[in-house]
Amino acid sequence: MVSISLFIGAVIGLPLGILLVVTRGNGIKPNKIVFFVLNGIINIFRSLPFIILLVAITPFTRIIVGQTYGTTAAIVPLIVYIAPFIARLVESSLLEVGQEIIELGKSLDASMYQIIRYFLLPEAFGSLILALTTATIGLIGATAMAGTIGGGGIGNLAITYGYERFNTSVIILTVIILVIIVQIIQSIGNRMAKKLRHE
Repeated sequence: MVSISLFIGAVIGLPLGILLVVTRGNGIKPNKIVFFVLNGIINIFRSLPFIILLVAITPFTRIIVGQTYGTTAAIVPLIVYIAPFIARLVESSLLEVGQEIIELGKSLDASMYQIIRYFLLPEAFGSLILALTTATIGLIGATAMAGTIGGGGIGNLAITYGYERFNTSVIILTVIILVIIVQIIQSIGNRMAKKLRHE
């Protein structure tokens, strides 16, 4: 669930994040309408807690995968949840890049694509890795909640064998496993970002 949702979410979220930066008022190609609409849509999805989103898009999930229960059904709301989150994180990472880098690209008569590809993204790469790490951890938390619709994984284990059977030890074990997984992912993300930033 995590790998598929993260991959598809990143494929959707990365371009959306770039588009937010490009179309904003001081962006490479400002477009108030595109920015306003895109920013509004992302804000709407980002404001919904995952458990509510899970239920709210049930009809959409049924249309896409033909069911609303199980691992496959859980992937759809996970993607809808994580894509706007990644878009926001990508936007923040790209906004950290100094305006002088973009101006340098413009002075070299680079096209919008070239500025994004050769100036903006390379400068923000370390920050983007940390953003992806944050998104992965957020997604793991969401997959735990996906257990409520039989999504499988650790969340399903905690609910089925812990909560429903009043087995506190299973719930505690689930928490410990989640903490360990998060620590490992965060450590890997930090090391990769540090290497890319040459710190």
